[in-house]
Amino acid sequence: MRILFAGTPEVAVPSLRALVEAGSDVAAVLTRVDAPVGRRKVLTPSPVAAAAEELGLPVVKANRFTPELIDHLRSLELEAAAIVAYGGIVPPAGLSVPKHGWINLHFSVLPAWRGAAPVQHAVLAGDDITGATTFLLEEGLDTGPVFGVMTETLEPSATSGEVLGRLAHSGAVLLVQTLSGLEAGRITATPQAGDPSFAPKLTIDDARIDWSQPAVAVRRRINAVTPEPGAWTTLDGQRVKIGPVGPVGPAATEADGAGPVVSAASLAPGALRVAGRQVLVGTGSDAVVLGDLQPAGKKMMNALDWARGAAARGELVFQ
Repeated sequence: MRILFAGTPEVAVPSLRALVEAGSDVAAVLTRVDAPVGRRKVLTPSPVAAAAEELGLPVVKANRFTPELIDHLRSLELEAAAIVAYGGIVPPAGLSVPKHGWINLHFSVLPAWRGAAPVQHAVLAGDDITGATTFLLEEGLDTGPVFGVMTETLEPSATSGEVLGRLAHSGAVLLVQTLSGLEAGRITATPQAGDPSFAPKLTIDDARIDWSQPAVAVRRRINAVTPEPGAWTTLDGQRVKIGPVGPVGPAATEADGAGPVVSAASLAPGALRVAGRQVLVGTGSDAVVLGDLQPAGKKMMNALDWARGAAARGELVFQ
C-alpha cells in the first residue's frame, strides 16, 4: 500500500520504522519544521525527520496544510496516510486526499481521553487500563470510527513517559496490522461507543504539586507529568523539580537504626523529614518518599544526598 506517514516526536518513530520493516511503500514522511532545541536554541530536525532521513525516505516539513502542500500530497497518489502525533490539524481538503483516508494511532482506548495528552490524563485519573486505538481521522477531535484497539494494565507506579514508551511500540504493531487489514479488505471501521473524556495538554501550572492533597493524588500528578512538563514545587521561593515518589517503607526512622519510627501521617503537608535512609514529605494524608529532585540551578540528584546537605538550613517545607 502506498502511504504517507505523518508524525513528529520520538513516540511516533517506532510506527514509522515498523511500517518500513513491514514493507509498506512510504511515499513521503510529513513532519513539523525544525525547532529550536536547548539553551542555545539550535534548529533541530524532529525525531521523525531524523529517522526518515536515516531510512532514506523523502521528508516534507510543514506546520500547516497549505494549498501547495495538499497539491503535493495529491501528486503522490496515496492509498492511505498513517498519522501518529503529527501535531497539526488536517483540514477537510487534506482528509480527502488518500484513497482510504488518514489512519490515526491514538494512545488511549477511545472514546476515553480524546485530545493531546491521553496518557498523562489516564495516569492522573488513576485508570486501571490504558491502550491504543487506530481510527479513521475526521474533522472532529478524535471522534472517527475505530479500526482496532489494544490494551494493557496501567500500574499505579508507572509514569507517563514509561507508559507512552511501551504504547509507542505496541501501538506500532496495531498500526501495521490495521493498514494490512485495510489493504486486504479484511477490516472496516465501527463508530465509537461510550461516553467520551477529554485530555488537553497539561501545562507547567498543571505540574505544580499541591501537598495538601492526599498522597495518592500527589503520586498520580507527579507520575502524570513525568517527564513532561515535569513536576515541581517551591522551597524558599525557588522552584524545585520533583521526580516520582513512593509510599513510606517500614524502616522510616529518625536516624539510621535509632530513634522512634516516623508516622506516615505525622508530617504537615510539604514538610520534609529525613527518616533513616528515606526522605519523607507530608501530604494531606500519609507522607510520601522522595526519590530524586532537582534544586534550582542544579542537576537532578538523589533526594537523600540533597536533604543531608540542606538539613543545616533548619526546617524544610515545600510550598
